[in-house]
Amino acid sequence: MVQPMSKISMIGLGCPKNQVDAEMLLAKLVNAGFEIQPEVEGSDAVIINTCGFIDSAKQEAIDTILYAAQLKNEGLVGNIIVTGCLAERYRDEISTEMPEVDAVVGIGSNGDIVDICRKIINGKKENFFKSKYCLSLDGDRILTTPPHYAYLKIAEGCSNCCTYCAIPSIRGKYRSREIESIVTEAKNLAAKGVKELIVVAQDTTRYGIDIYGELKLPVLLKELCKLDGIEWIRLLYCYPECMTDELIDTIAAEKKICKYIDLPLQHADGEILRKMNRTGDEESLTALINKLREKISDVVIRTTFITGFPGESEEKFEVLSRFINNIGFERLGCFAYSPEEGTFAAGMDNQIDDEIKVHRSGLIMERQYGIFSLKQESRIGSVMQVIVDGFDEENMLYLGRTYMDAPEIDTQVIISTEDELLPGQMINVKVIGVDDCDLVGEAITE
Repeated sequence: MVQPMSKISMIGLGCPKNQVDAEMLLAKLVNAGFEIQPEVEGSDAVIINTCGFIDSAKQEAIDTILYAAQLKNEGLVGNIIVTGCLAERYRDEISTEMPEVDAVVGIGSNGDIVDICRKIINGKKENFFKSKYCLSLDGDRILTTPPHYAYLKIAEGCSNCCTYCAIPSIRGKYRSREIESIVTEAKNLAAKGVKELIVVAQDTTRYGIDIYGELKLPVLLKELCKLDGIEWIRLLYCYPECMTDELIDTIAAEKKICKYIDLPLQHADGEILRKMNRTGDEESLTALINKLREKISDVVIRTTFITGFPGESEEKFEVLSRFINNIGFERLGCFAYSPEEGTFAAGMDNQIDDEIKVHRSGLIMERQYGIFSLKQESRIGSVMQVIVDGFDEENMLYLGRTYMDAPEIDTQVIISTEDELLPGQMINVKVIGVDDCDLVGEAITE
């Protein structure tokens, strides 16, 4: 039998959706009597909840496993359990190439994590792979975010089948949670002090189509806005083809919904988008952005683009560059295309040299830095509502965020004040400057 209070540590990698899965794993272990410790050293088992989406994420996961393996060889860690997307995608390779790993656990077996840990700690070495559709979409969580904000996952998997993306093969088809389940979880989060809900899924805008037969995100958002204690609701991972007038009007009308839309567009050239199995072109995407800005006052649009997709000629790259310059996005990230094994795009003709892909990505980000800097400087003199995230002891300053900034993704507000501020506190700040793209402001006291 496993000894009482066996010590488990966890290293969480990847996106907020994966982070929610990790939080559910932690809750199951705590409820079963395991002790969760923050340090890896000295644990009876370390769980590495991995990402396996793109090359950089896979390398980070592999490096983390190798680090844990070194600790195990030094007697500082008892066992290694690998979960998450890398485990689901490369189950055989992990076991073969990393013999120090004691268990590889697919996402469908997350619900069995208590029994798995007991078996592994008691000396059994085994892999666990149920159908990925066995992954539970709701349940208790132990938050690994600061207590004033939390991610709220409303769906799992993806059915968009973008040709560059491995998520459908890793996570399965899109499947929504029921509205009642999501609202109940949100109520519980609010009761624990959460003030900002960050709504996530692989595609939040497609929410409800599989179980209700129609897009239900506007309905869900209106229900979430009714909850006491919740002050901000932030949307990530919206797809342009599902930005309906109903959804746009809901975002515009509901005061609790941050006027911040994460809209990963990936490209602007119509032919490249079709090869990606995405919709739209420069003209239609420009029209959508204009509509969003017309209907939603002070809307901030965050987007991501891919450079160097197969067949991206200089002319097609120029379409993307022109589009970005003309739109002037408030927030933007750009990544060089990564050919993922098993995806359709990896086998396409006209692959682009890595050097060109990276160079084009750098050009986009260089231009965006100038656009972003000007937008930040235009905020000087304004008064903005800020949520306090914490205190920077090294610089003796408080840090927070406006509605324009998602945690761990965007910039921060550096707050000067003589008053004591608490994490999660909502205050007004007068912007007096910009420091390396972060806003600098003075707290306004009543």
